[in-house]
Amino acid sequence: MQNVIEKLERAQLKRRPRFSPGDRVRVHFEVVEGNRRRVQVFEGIVIRRQGSGARETFTVRKQSFGVGVERTFPLHSPKIQKIEVAARGRVRRAKLYYLRERVGRAARVRERRAGEATAEQLRTDELGTGADDAASADVDEGSAPERAEAAAAVADEGSAAEEQPAGS
Repeated sequence: MQNVIEKLERAQLKRRPRFSPGDRVRVHFEVVEGNRRRVQVFEGIVIRRQGSGARETFTVRKQSFGVGVERTFPLHSPKIQKIEVAARGRVRRAKLYYLRERVGRAARVRERRAGEATAEQLRTDELGTGADDAASADVDEGSAPERAEAAAAVADEGSAAEEQPAGS
C-alpha cells in the first residue's frame, strides 16, 4: 500500500530548481483576490526547507519597510508559477532562524562563489539525474536541442584545431 501512495505522490511532483537555505529566491505565485487572479512575486532568503516528497515546504524571509516578513510555501503547489534562484548563499546551518533577530547588514548571508562546489553538487554530478533527482533538477540548464547544438559547436572547434599544423 505504501508503494502505491509513493507512486501517486511522485507523479504529482513538479520540476523545481535546486536551492537550499541561505539562497535568495524569487517565488512567483498565484493570488486570488475576489474573482481576479494575479501573479505576485515574493523575494527573500530561504531560511528553512522541511519535509519531503509532495509535502515538502520552504520558508522565505524578507524585510519589507523595516518589518521582517516570512512566508511558507509548499514546494510542489500548483499555485507556484515559478521559482528563480537569484543568488546562492553560503551558510553552515540547515535552519537560519538566527536571522530573525538580526537587522540590516547583520542579516546578510555570504554569497557562494561560482567556483565553490558543494559535496551535494559533486555527488549529483557523479550520479547523474535519476528518477528522484528529476523533480529537483535545475530548470535553468536549457533545452535538449540547445545543449546538443553547444556540444556540436565544441566538437567542431576541437576537430578544426586538430586539422591545423602545429607550426602555424
